Amino acid sequence: MEWILSVMAEDRPGLLERIARCVQNHQGNWEESSLARLAGRFAGIIRITLPESQGDALRHALLDLVEYGLQVQIQPGSSQPLPNRRKVFLDLLGQDQPGIVKEITTILAALEVNIEKLDTQVESGSMSGELMFRALARLSVPDELDLDVLKSNLEAIANDLMVDISLRQD
Repeated sequence: MEWILSVMAEDRPGLLERIARCVQNHQGNWEESSLARLAGRFAGIIRITLPESQGDALRHALLDLVEYGLQVQIQPGSSQPLPNRRKVFLDLLGQDQPGIVKEITTILAALEVNIEKLDTQVESGSMSGELMFRALARLSVPDELDLDVLKSNLEAIANDLMVDISLRQD
């Protein structure tokens, strides 16, 4: 059975080892994860597979990690894909400013586009040294949505946001 763990703690060495040990001790297999240090905190999500009979025992073991400052939540996973979808990748780069994510996600939601993965960061521009915002996203787009419609909707706000947006289909 698949399980999703969400974890958060003040960052320090050994946090992942404690989680991995709990998973291993309950016959689990670490399948996939996205983990990061953000503003001095460690945060992430982890997908594991585990015998169904071990779910409650693992949940209790993970909750015991609170003594090490780890906050862990565990939920059963679901591998049901959204029907009639295709993968599209979005790459956005522009001058950093508040509201970029809100504007882009508003358009995507209105077009019933699902964001499967989103990675963002602020980095120094190579030439100007100005702060640049970069977003890379894997989207799940309804088959009936013309990619040109998605692109034109995003381009309509790109100038206002001063960002470059590119899309490519998988």
